[in-house]
Amino acid sequence: MGKEKNNSKEQGAIDEVAIIGAGFGGLGVAIRMQQQGLNDFVVYEKASDVGGVWRDNVYPGAACDVPSHLYSFSFEANPDWGRTFGPQEEIHRYLRHCTDKYNLRDKIRFNTSLSSMAFCEQSGVWKLAFADGSTRQARAVVMAIGALNIPQYPEITGIDSFTGKVMHTAEWDQNYTLDGKRVAVIGTGASAIQVIPSIQPQVKALNVFQRTPPWVLPKHDKAQSPRLQRLYKRRPFIQQTVRRFQYVMMESLVPAFMWDSFLTRIGESMGRRYLRKVVRDPILQKKLSPNYAMGCKRVLLSDDYYPALTKSNVNVCVEGIDKIDGSAICTSDGQRHEVDAIILATGFKVPVSGAPIPIRGVGGRLLEKDWAIGSEAYKGIAVSGYPNMMYVMGPNTGPGNTSVIFYIESQINYILKYLKTLRKNQNKYFDLKPMVQREFNADIQERFKGTTWTSGCNSWYLTKDGKNTTLWPSFSWQYRLTTRHFSAAEYELVSISSQAPTYESNVATAS
Repeated sequence: MGKEKNNSKEQGAIDEVAIIGAGFGGLGVAIRMQQQGLNDFVVYEKASDVGGVWRDNVYPGAACDVPSHLYSFSFEANPDWGRTFGPQEEIHRYLRHCTDKYNLRDKIRFNTSLSSMAFCEQSGVWKLAFADGSTRQARAVVMAIGALNIPQYPEITGIDSFTGKVMHTAEWDQNYTLDGKRVAVIGTGASAIQVIPSIQPQVKALNVFQRTPPWVLPKHDKAQSPRLQRLYKRRPFIQQTVRRFQYVMMESLVPAFMWDSFLTRIGESMGRRYLRKVVRDPILQKKLSPNYAMGCKRVLLSDDYYPALTKSNVNVCVEGIDKIDGSAICTSDGQRHEVDAIILATGFKVPVSGAPIPIRGVGGRLLEKDWAIGSEAYKGIAVSGYPNMMYVMGPNTGPGNTSVIFYIESQINYILKYLKTLRKNQNKYFDLKPMVQREFNADIQERFKGTTWTSGCNSWYLTKDGKNTTLWPSFSWQYRLTTRHFSAAEYELVSISSQAPTYESNVATAS
C-alpha cells in the first residue's frame, strides 16, 4: 500500500465526532454519517491501514465462520466473494473497497493511537491524548475499537526463556518459516482450528496442547463459481435473498444455543457423529469429546480440523502444561515435548472488565474502576457517567450464533439518532441516567438464567464471578428492535458554559 495521507493535527483542535478505529464498526459509522449529511467527523486509526482484526490476523487459514454474504454491510453487497466463508484477505479487501468507494481515506488519521480520554464538564467536550503527544477535542466520541483486539497471553512458567520462536496467532510473523520444524500450538479455540490444518502438512511434528475440547461441526465451505458471481452482479436481489436465508438459518440456532433442550441434544448428537466419522482412533476420540453442553462455549465450524489431528505427525496433548524449560514444554505427566516454535492460539482479552486505555468521565471517574467487576452499558452503547461517548460492540452485544455485522448496524442506527439529537441541543451534553443503565443490565443478567451459557463450563464469555458481559441473551432481531429508538428522556441534558463552542446543525431531528 502506498503512503497514506495523514493530515496534521493542531493541538487541541475540536471535532464534532471522533470515531476511534477503522474496522467494520468505525467504517460503518463513518459511511452512514456521510450518507445522512453528518460530515463533521474524524476517524482515528492506530495502524497504517483500515481493517481492524481482518488487517491484523494474517495467520495461515484465518477466515470467518459466518457466511460471506451475511458477514458484510447490508448496504454494500459483494458479489465477488470467492468462498462461502470469507478468508482473511478477502474480508480485508472488502473493507478497503468500502473505504475507497465512500471516499473515507481523507477522513481517517492513520498511525494515530489513542492513549487516553477525559471529559471536561465545563466545555462539554472530550479531550483526546495520542501516543505521539498530540491532542484533540471532540464533542462526541464513538469507540469502535472492537471487542477482540488485544491478544491474550497465557501465564506459563518459563515462557519468556523459551529458546525458540514464540508468536501469537494475532501477531503472526510472516517472515518466520515453519517448514520442517517441531511446532507446538497452545489452545484449541477458533484460531487454533484454522491454523492447525494450515500448517500441519509443512511441519515435521505438531503438538497440540488442549485444555478443553470444543464442539466442532462441519463448515461446508466451498468456492463460489465465477458463474454464480456473475449472476449476483446481474441479479442483486438473488444475493439479497441468499443473505436473508442465511440470516434465518443462523437465527434458528438460538434456541439450541440458549437453552439446554432437545435441540441442544440434537446438535450434540451431530457433533459426536461428525467426530466419530472422521476420527476412528478411540483414544483420540475420547480426547476430543466435550463433556459440557453445546453452546456453553463457542461452537466451532471446520471441515479440516479433525482430519488434521489424525495425521501421523500430530499429537494431541491433554495433560496440563506445567512449565516451559529451555526448548521443551513440560506437562503434568512428566513428559518433555521438545519444540522449535510455539504458537499461542489463546484468543483475546475479552473486555469483561476494565478498558484498554484510561477513560475519565464526569467528576474524574475512571471507566476501569466502574467496570472492575464487569463491564456494562445501556444497549451496549452508552455508559452512565461518560457523556456523549458511545460504544460499537460494547458489553453484551456479542452474537453467539450469527453475524456481528447485524449487531453493528443496529448500533449505528441508534448512534446516528443520538448524534442528530445532540446536534439539535447546542451547548448541552447527554449523560445517561444511572437508573436506566442499572435496570437494563439487571434485565440482561436475569435473561441469562437457565441458559447454556451459565450451565457451568469455564467460558471466555464470563467474568471470574460468572457474570456474562459478552453476549446478547436472545435473538438478534430483538436487539435490532431494542436499538430502534433513541429517547432523550433517558439522558440528563446538562447545560455547559456560554463560552463553550457552538456547533451548527444542518440535519433533521432524530425520529
